[in-house]
Amino acid sequence: MSDLITADLVLLDENLGDTRFDVIAKLAEAVVKAGRATDFEQLYAAAEARESKTDTGIPGGIAIPHCRSAAVTEPTLAMARPNPAVSFGAKDGPADLIFFIAAPDGADQAHLKLLSTLARSLMKKSFTAALREASSADEVVDLVNGALGVGEKKAEAKPAEAAPAAAPAASEKEAPKASESAPAVKKIVAVTACPTGIAHTYMAADALKYAAEELGYDLKVETQGSSGNEILSQADIDAADAVIFAVSVNVRDRNRFAGKPFVESPVKRGIDEPKEMIAEALAEAENPNGARVAAAASTSDDSAGASEGAWGSRIYKAVMTGISYMIPFVAAGGILVALGFVFEAITMPNLGDVDTKAILGSATLFNLGDVHWTLYLGAVLQTIGGFGLSLMVPALAAYIAYGLAQRPGIAPGFIAGSVALAVNAGFLGGIVGGILAGLIAYALGTLKLPRWLGSMMPVVITPLVTSLVTGLAMYLLLGAPLAWVMTTLQNWLTSMSGGSALLLGLILGAMMASDLGGPINKAAYLFATAGLSSGATVNQEIMAAVIISGMVPPLAMALATTLRPKLFSEAELENGKAAWLLGASFISEGAIPFASADPARVIPSTIVGGALAGAISMSAHVASPAPHGGIWIIGLAQNPLMFFVAVLAGTVLSALVYVVLKSMGARSKASA
Repeated sequence: MSDLITADLVLLDENLGDTRFDVIAKLAEAVVKAGRATDFEQLYAAAEARESKTDTGIPGGIAIPHCRSAAVTEPTLAMARPNPAVSFGAKDGPADLIFFIAAPDGADQAHLKLLSTLARSLMKKSFTAALREASSADEVVDLVNGALGVGEKKAEAKPAEAAPAAAPAASEKEAPKASESAPAVKKIVAVTACPTGIAHTYMAADALKYAAEELGYDLKVETQGSSGNEILSQADIDAADAVIFAVSVNVRDRNRFAGKPFVESPVKRGIDEPKEMIAEALAEAENPNGARVAAAASTSDDSAGASEGAWGSRIYKAVMTGISYMIPFVAAGGILVALGFVFEAITMPNLGDVDTKAILGSATLFNLGDVHWTLYLGAVLQTIGGFGLSLMVPALAAYIAYGLAQRPGIAPGFIAGSVALAVNAGFLGGIVGGILAGLIAYALGTLKLPRWLGSMMPVVITPLVTSLVTGLAMYLLLGAPLAWVMTTLQNWLTSMSGGSALLLGLILGAMMASDLGGPINKAAYLFATAGLSSGATVNQEIMAAVIISGMVPPLAMALATTLRPKLFSEAELENGKAAWLLGASFISEGAIPFASADPARVIPSTIVGGALAGAISMSAHVASPAPHGGIWIIGLAQNPLMFFVAVLAGTVLSALVYVVLKSMGARSKASA
């Protein structure tokens, strides 16, 4: 096993720049010069992406930037003691001890465990004090090797290394004695996890353990990291008074904690504020209405269980849930309608003359009469697709209500959405009706009732009462104002089809490319689909602009990784390959991994390209009768050549802008 750190990887008392990225660039450069990485740009890009997700500064003037990269040939530590100190986002000020951890994508468990040991050692004040007093790079190397239990200091380090492991063991042995005299000792379980799983996962675990010991609580931690996981037993979870999630990624097997009081924050808060997180978790346990870990959807019952988070966040998530369930109705129904138009056009190019009701009333499959079979089939497909589109608003409302109240909200939501259609309130009515139905169903689900009555609530009483109240509110009070808003929007759309078409395309394109499947993106999509069933040309043009602009972000990221692969980590290159198909299929979320890692450069790049694509599409009067499908429905589009041109122009512009911005950043760091 090679030494993790050598003297040429230690930078002492140098001015390494004004920002954390300047320091990271210097450390990455040292790793490359030491022959432990093959490509600076690739290594720096991975480190920069990781740093952009979460600050790596921790209390005590310490920072641990870290990353995985295919450019790294062996696990490496590089250390800097900059003068002046540089901020890495810690609340107590800048860092003067910085360890850069560079791990290969396929690092073995032995090396990863050593890296995690170092991270934990940095929680000890004696170790960090010795690092600050070290007079040479060789002394730093000896101190680090001693903490790791490797190299020349291995024999000396064994007792010290054993101490931290012994401490918890000792406390566990003493726990029964304490419990005999103080049976009310609080039991807490915690999960820590960070995106990389090398440093912060284990540092947060230790910080929470030390804080709990100081406060007199029994706390056990599950680390969901890279260098071996510490797994909580179900017995420990069941016995716990509260749960702490110090995580920056999803918790694995979260359903094990269902029903437990909990607090959740990014993993770094577990390092910075462990006592505060412990206090908050116990406060939730004392509060009868405090946050509880929800069961997974697959195991949810028919009652409206407690949801997690603030109401604003819960409503937002519910609306996003409703939209996600609505899209299949829109896609299936819209494409069937579009296919119906195609078959009708084979016989009657002037689609305005087609009367589907008259055709289906005068002909059957076995008795077509004077009706051509393509015209009959087109009328059938258009009718079936129309049924699908007619369910768009009810489905939206139903699953918004489901997101707030689980299964008891579905039926009232469907009814509220149907009423919204009846009063011409459109998708706005669906959103309002769904939220209203969900909130009422949720409130009814929280009532404390006798068992005989409680069993009837989710099946009979909740749907009945919620449907009655929501339906009356929508029909008598809210329908007319919402219908006026929808009519105004539709009239505005029609007015924008002329000289303002380019401006509308710019706006819609920028919206579609701004948050990649988020609320702004979804608002533009709903805006486009709202009037699609009317068959009006302006609505189809808007739909085409939205589809084309939404394809640009993932396609641009795929193209960027192809043009300059050295700028990207191995994981990003793999995401780039997947983004080709996602982008072609109109799934804007394919660009999210890039935007999450580098939002300052990705988002402006995609907005510029999306706006250009939307403007070209609207100006060229590209029209799509289908609401989804990406490149796969280009054959149904009006002016398919310009459909392709708009996609290509937006993709190329976004990719070039992003490559330039990312290259400038990498070069500036390398030369600093």
